Amino acid sequence: PTGVTVITAPGTDAPVGVTANSFASVSLDPPLVLWSIAHTSRSHSAFVASDRFAINILADDQVKVSQAFSSSSKDKFGAVAWRRGKTGSPLIDDALAYFDCLCETRHEGGDHTIMIGRVVEFGHYEGNPLAFAQGRYGIAVDHPETGVTAQARKADDAGLADFPLLSRIAK
Repeated sequence: PTGVTVITAPGTDAPVGVTANSFASVSLDPPLVLWSIAHTSRSHSAFVASDRFAINILADDQVKVSQAFSSSSKDKFGAVAWRRGKTGSPLIDDALAYFDCLCETRHEGGDHTIMIGRVVEFGHYEGNPLAFAQGRYGIAVDHPETGVTAQARKADDAGLADFPLLSRIAK
C-alpha cells in the first residue's frame, strides 16, 4: 500500500495537478522530497517547466479529490477547494498534510522524470491518510499487535510511549 498524493504546480496559464503515489522523503537536512511523473502524462511538460510544486497528502475522506486529479478533465481544480501556498503552488483544502517545494533538480528515470524538491513550508493536520493498494482505495488502521484500541486512541496520549512507531499528528 501507498499513501495518495496530489501534486500541484502554478502552471503557465492555469494550475496543474496530478494524483501520484510515487512520493518519498530524500533528506532531512536539507529537507528534500521526491516524486515522479510519467513522460506520457498530459501534465509532464507543465511540471518539468515549473520551478515549484506542492505535494498534498490526502486524508481518508478525499477519494473524490484523488479521482478528480487522476482524470483527464481540464478543470481539475474546479472540483476542489484550494489556496496558494508560499511558493504559489496550489494547496488542497482539508489535505492531511502538504509540502510546498522549490524544484531542486530533475532526473530522467526510464519512462519517468524524477522531481526533487526542497521543502520551503509544510503543514500537517489531525486525521487519517488515504491509502491505495492492489487497485483499490483503503484506510490505515492500527495493527492488533500494537494493543491500541479505538478507545485508547481517543484517550489521552498516556501510554503511547510504549509504542515508539506510533505517533499523533498535531495541528
